[in-house]
Amino acid sequence: MTEPPASQVHRPDPAPSRLTYRIERLMLTPLFRLALRVGLPALIGFGATSWYFSYEDHRTAVVDGIAALRNQVETRPEFMVNLMAIDGASSGVAEDIREILPIDFPVSSFDLDLDHMRETISGLDAVRKVQLRIRQGGVLQIDVTERVPAVLWREGGELELLDRLGARVGPALSRAEYPQLPVVAGKGADAHVPEAVALIAAAAPLSGRLRGLERIGERRWDVVLDRGQRILLPEKDAVRALERAIAMDQAVDMLARDIAAVDLRLPQRPTLRLNGEAIGEYWRIKAMETGENQ
Repeated sequence: MTEPPASQVHRPDPAPSRLTYRIERLMLTPLFRLALRVGLPALIGFGATSWYFSYEDHRTAVVDGIAALRNQVETRPEFMVNLMAIDGASSGVAEDIREILPIDFPVSSFDLDLDHMRETISGLDAVRKVQLRIRQGGVLQIDVTERVPAVLWREGGELELLDRLGARVGPALSRAEYPQLPVVAGKGADAHVPEAVALIAAAAPLSGRLRGLERIGERRWDVVLDRGQRILLPEKDAVRALERAIAMDQAVDMLARDIAAVDLRLPQRPTLRLNGEAIGEYWRIKAMETGENQ
């Protein structure tokens, strides 16, 4: 048998086809390889998930399962709160706190909004500061710092308890309930309680006779003493003016005399206002000195 001529022998072409060449070039591209390794599985997973959740029964089953699992975790004994403890509060304030926080124990600690509860308790007039925490043993611990009443404010026939900064503490039914507290009166007196407290401290030598302070015209103070006497203070440097009046009283026993008021509104010219009988006696003595009664 004769062999075909060498020119007619068909050998395979080692060069790749056009499609193979393009695929190999794509595989050499980093972005294409990333899309193939990550994007394609993600797309398949997204499609499968979308198909699964397209059925209402599947969605309900998943939601119910998550809710059951969460409830199982949240209601474990170590997360349950069984009682409330309030420290630092008086019986009345503690009762108010229990009233504004109607918690039905036992309750999961996950269901307690401590920030909202703190804001709610801070809204009570008598509460200056409050801290909440859940301590070991399933106890909701509430530590309260109450406002300390410093003065009684009389306005419009009503009595209010105020602290040293003028913040409202609560109502007072009668003056007899708080005999140890000084009284401030007048419109706008609550906005100047720190100054009133300083005046009351400066009036310590007159504490046995002091009946209170009255705000006049929302501008200045009158010191009200027994026997209807008053010390009229200026708008500025009221404490210093009151100290001057007390010094004069200690020197000449001024306030023991029959005077109605000591007017210190003009610092350069203090004035004494006499009572009616004292005025008549003054003019009688004046007439005797000048000889007008002879």
